[in-house]
Amino acid sequence: MSYETLSTDLQSCMLYLGTFPKSYKISRKRLTRRWLAEGLLGAQAGYTAEEIAEKYFSYLLQRNIIRPTDHCTDGTVKTCQVHDMIHEFIVRKSNEESFINVVGGHWLMPKVISKVRRLSVHATDHVQEEIEDMNLSRVRSLAVFGTSHKFPFHFFKFRIVQVLDLEGCRGLKKHHMKRVSEMILLKYLSLRKTDIDRFPSKIGRLTYLETLDIRETNVSVLPKSITGLQLLCKLIGGNKKTRKSLKLPKEMATRPMVTLRILSGIQIVEGPHALTDLHNYTALRKLLIYKLNLQKDNLAFQDLMSSIEYLGSGHLQPLEIDDESSEFINSLDSMATPPRHLTSLQLYGKLLKVPEWVTYLEDLVKLTISVTVLRTDTFKLLASMQKLFCVTFSFSAEKQDSYIEDIIKENKQNSGGSILVPGGEYKSLKLLRFTSPHLPSLTFSEGAMPELQRIDLQFTKLEGLRNMDNLASLLEVHLTMNTQADEATREIVRGLSMAATGGSAKKLKVIVDAR
Repeated sequence: MSYETLSTDLQSCMLYLGTFPKSYKISRKRLTRRWLAEGLLGAQAGYTAEEIAEKYFSYLLQRNIIRPTDHCTDGTVKTCQVHDMIHEFIVRKSNEESFINVVGGHWLMPKVISKVRRLSVHATDHVQEEIEDMNLSRVRSLAVFGTSHKFPFHFFKFRIVQVLDLEGCRGLKKHHMKRVSEMILLKYLSLRKTDIDRFPSKIGRLTYLETLDIRETNVSVLPKSITGLQLLCKLIGGNKKTRKSLKLPKEMATRPMVTLRILSGIQIVEGPHALTDLHNYTALRKLLIYKLNLQKDNLAFQDLMSSIEYLGSGHLQPLEIDDESSEFINSLDSMATPPRHLTSLQLYGKLLKVPEWVTYLEDLVKLTISVTVLRTDTFKLLASMQKLFCVTFSFSAEKQDSYIEDIIKENKQNSGGSILVPGGEYKSLKLLRFTSPHLPSLTFSEGAMPELQRIDLQFTKLEGLRNMDNLASLLEVHLTMNTQADEATREIVRGLSMAATGGSAKKLKVIVDAR
């Protein structure tokens, strides 16, 4: 591939990869969001800016400029890496053209003193000595990889910075956040995986901010001044693994942020100031509620149900609800008009029955539901869904109650002693996942899930996987076993491992991880 043959936009997107250190795992979403914030993408008729970014990312993949390292459960690329030789070329070319200047990088580059507009600090140990004679008055974009307390923030004219990426930086203090609130032209701010625990009240000054990423931080409450960010498109908080959620200020109910397209990691709980009426948030494409607790007889319950029904008639695609009381998710079937355009649906809690309208979601690719509906009838219900790529049955161990064991036993009995996966259908399903302390026996009928390539199971007790030979396309089975598993479970796991290496004509890899 010749760099000169690329369009100007693609050249810029390629050079932007030099922002990240050598061999760094780059998040696809992080990269494409920064492309957008930097204004690297020209307009194309019939495509949104996000769609153009995805097109360019796919092009770089096809040209082997980047290679995938991890995939999401819907099959899309989650993270990628730049090949080492290409990374060196990119960093050198960026340096020559003053596109991005790297400090503390792996590759030794001539020092650029003037015209620094984008600065990426790959190591902070001796950064002050390296940048003290650089002209940083024009820096519009700053990324820091390392420890923030070693970074001389006072070198910058903060009022002109538009992109600030501090993801993974440790040691951020109150005075750092005060400086952030002075960056009045800021469009993109990522503090993901930093150790901040609160936002300054003056965050509302950042009136041009479009992306705010505070996922996996200690921030649990947003100040009321957040409503001043009337251009904000993406608000990303909480912690997906620990289910820690972000509390929104009551002012968001009376002063809606109508440009929001992503609202992720939030909590909606009982109370007079809960944000349950989302009818004015008409631009929402992604809604992830990490903590929900509403009583069915309250107006707030009906407001949220009506809001999801209303938003579902628009652009809403991924929807996630983690329902502590389980009353809300078990009332979803009552919606007169289900959210037909969903591509991803995740329902956590004591789900008693999969909503019937799920089968009408023609674009649904990813479905996550509670292990409480792990039954034969559930597999029959979902079989005809044409685009379904991944199905997950899950239940958080920290939320386990005594009733879970009873429900699993009842489901097993009602399914004839083993959960039966019927033959046929499931034309697109490639990934089947289970996460539960107790997994009952699963039996695969002849012709079941013909495209299934991988099964993931995470458990303490496993009763068995039967007739896996009926899964014509199966390549891998990943078994993550709790160290407290009993001997019967360990024997089943050993049997599955031996069966995979027992001389079968079909090559099946069984990977066992005990934790």
